[in-house]
Amino acid sequence: MAEEAHSQVIDQVVQEALDKSGLTGRDLSAVAVTIGPGLSLCLRVGVQKARRVAGSFNLPIISVHHMEAHALVARLIEKELQFPFMALLISGGHNLLVLAHDLGQYTQLGTTIDDAIGEAFDKTAKWLGLDMRKSGGPAVEQIAQEGDAESVRFSIPMKQHKDCNFSFAGLKTQVRLAIASKNIEAKVPISCASSQDRSSRADIAASFQRVAVLHLEERCERAIEWALKIEPSIKHLVVSGGVASNQYVRARLDRVVKKYSLQLVCPPPKLCTDNGVMIAWTGIENFRVGRYDPPPPANDPEDFMYDLRPRWPLGEEYAEGRSEARSLRRARVHPSLTSLVQASLQQQ
Repeated sequence: MAEEAHSQVIDQVVQEALDKSGLTGRDLSAVAVTIGPGLSLCLRVGVQKARRVAGSFNLPIISVHHMEAHALVARLIEKELQFPFMALLISGGHNLLVLAHDLGQYTQLGTTIDDAIGEAFDKTAKWLGLDMRKSGGPAVEQIAQEGDAESVRFSIPMKQHKDCNFSFAGLKTQVRLAIASKNIEAKVPISCASSQDRSSRADIAASFQRVAVLHLEERCERAIEWALKIEPSIKHLVVSGGVASNQYVRARLDRVVKKYSLQLVCPPPKLCTDNGVMIAWTGIENFRVGRYDPPPPANDPEDFMYDLRPRWPLGEEYAEGRSEARSLRRARVHPSLTSLVQASLQQQ
């Protein structure tokens, strides 16, 4: 279904972007496209379209790592943001703490061992019967403002693990049990709930948000300490991805970075959620340093094997950061972007 949805609109979306900018394909310098990580069926739709455009106008093509794009788009907004810097990438599918040494060169300080924070926000919103039209994160954030964040004593995940990895599966279970104990019916939308029922839902939302973000804060503090040991000159923490739009998340993380005399950089909300601008910007960054492939043929053969990387780590894992609790699947993981960039630099 996702592949079909992509296929149905991609021509129109690309044409609309060109029309709004007052450009045609002949005015372009190159084409950038995400090749991973993500669902391979959807990645293929984008890569095929990118190759058709690049082939038609004889343009170089730039393969982009989706998570690198989330980190780098901050450099479009914040001109002061120089390498090295730290990035926390938080979305529905990803939780990643990285140290960006240079373009294409990252050390992974922490990742999620099960669910990402955005997934936990979405499930909590669904179970609480919140309005999901804008997605779960904004719905939880809004109702949480009415609740008492200390009312439900959820435990902070992974307190015993002294690393920078994340886990939200256990917190989701705690939320589900708390909802069951209050007899909250998700089928009854919050707009129809009694005032007492609404108050219970708000308390659970506020308590969940407080603990989920405390978990982020703890991991970020340790990651900053590790990063300063590796690269003492870092001055910024970039927070990007869909969950970075949450104002409570931003305010709490701002307090954390101030402790270390760092500056928090958050792209505006429209550049935090997945967007085309971040892919184009990452393309520009790579194009400037000569990292691109020659123009593809106007038409790829039927049996052409596209370079798609559904499971593609951004950086090499920091030795101290290897978690005992990892449940990450290791099957068919593509070599990290960092290892590929370093290998090509050595060849040069």
